[in-house]
Amino acid sequence: MKRYIRFDSIGGASGDMILAALVSIGANTTAIEKQLNRFFDQHIHIIRKPASDSGLHGINITVCSHDHPQHDETHWPDAEESAEHTHGDHQHGHSHRGFKKISELIKSSDLSEKTKNLSIAVFLKLAEAEAEIHDRSIDTVHFHEVGAWDSVADIVGSCIALEQLEICGIACGALPSGTGTIKCAHGIMPNPAPATQNLLSGTPIIQTDEPFELVTPTGAAILTTWMHELEKPPIQSVPSKNGYGFGSRTLNGRPNVLRATIMQEAVLSGETADYTLTVLETNLDDCNPEWLGTLLDDLLEAGALDAWQTPIIMKKNRPAIKLSVLAANNNVQKFRELIYRSTTTFGIRSYSVQRSELEREFIEVKTPWGQVPIKCGILDGRTITCAPEHDACARLAAVNGCTVKEVSTAAIRASAR
Repeated sequence: MKRYIRFDSIGGASGDMILAALVSIGANTTAIEKQLNRFFDQHIHIIRKPASDSGLHGINITVCSHDHPQHDETHWPDAEESAEHTHGDHQHGHSHRGFKKISELIKSSDLSEKTKNLSIAVFLKLAEAEAEIHDRSIDTVHFHEVGAWDSVADIVGSCIALEQLEICGIACGALPSGTGTIKCAHGIMPNPAPATQNLLSGTPIIQTDEPFELVTPTGAAILTTWMHELEKPPIQSVPSKNGYGFGSRTLNGRPNVLRATIMQEAVLSGETADYTLTVLETNLDDCNPEWLGTLLDDLLEAGALDAWQTPIIMKKNRPAIKLSVLAANNNVQKFRELIYRSTTTFGIRSYSVQRSELEREFIEVKTPWGQVPIKCGILDGRTITCAPEHDACARLAAVNGCTVKEVSTAAIRASAR
């Protein structure tokens, strides 16, 4: 069953609070840290600690490096950093990377294409906000705190966590806004800082009397990008798990916490786990097959639940291909337009189908060649099938000179212990 997340903010939203909220509902910090350190030019460590306030219990995340042991961007403006923190960054050797440098770093990594694209989209949104504020081009914008190692880790780490949890869409409640003014690198500014205000354009906010910037540019960019790039949760959905990500600042009148709730599409029949999807189909007898190969990749990258080709014989005994796409109902129009633009078809059929899915649990097991993430299928409270992550098995096989089959088999055996 498709999984979504709803974020509800009491005390604000920042990169580390979003990451902490995702960790509190099941994201694996060890796996995230390993992925970050495989490509990032600053060796980092993610520290998770229990946190609580006002009867709520959750996780606080701090991103550290061997060179810079502690830093927290939770309630300071990132792209519009305060004068005090900007000077501190220079003292600690933080580099002010630009969008081009960060995107090149992410593209060259071995992250999944989904995580790469989502991470770059967040930084692009930040760059566009900064460029508009300062009347400059995106290529000339240099981030302040957002370009530092810990904030990059917050953004990319949160995108990795989202994929770990197999989340296909998010929603977000109204975000709290602080009051008064804040001291930024450009002088005294109204709260929130210009970058945050720009990023939250069109997003519902609730005014509070807290004299702090509650939503940072990092937090605003992550949430607004995800809401734009990912699916919108269905109107009818069922909450299945709550988690709380805590910031480090103590607020005056409210807990400094962001809640994340995993939501699943509601089962309307009341008897089965079936839910309704849409299949799009079209027959193609005059379309370049190379185009279709690329189209399948594009459809899956755009969020199709499945896409496939079937050889068929059409009228006048013409060999042809039937293109089929399985889609969530709220994505049908997007995929229909993509098919029209990418093929020679003049018409597309569509019909509803029912699909059921096992409940899912994610674990990580140890093999002789390294750690492997595994997805487990659960029926009536019992695990009945396990599937190691193929990409992880392939990477370990390539590094250790063994086969993917050997790594995968070892992972399955380890999961049965």
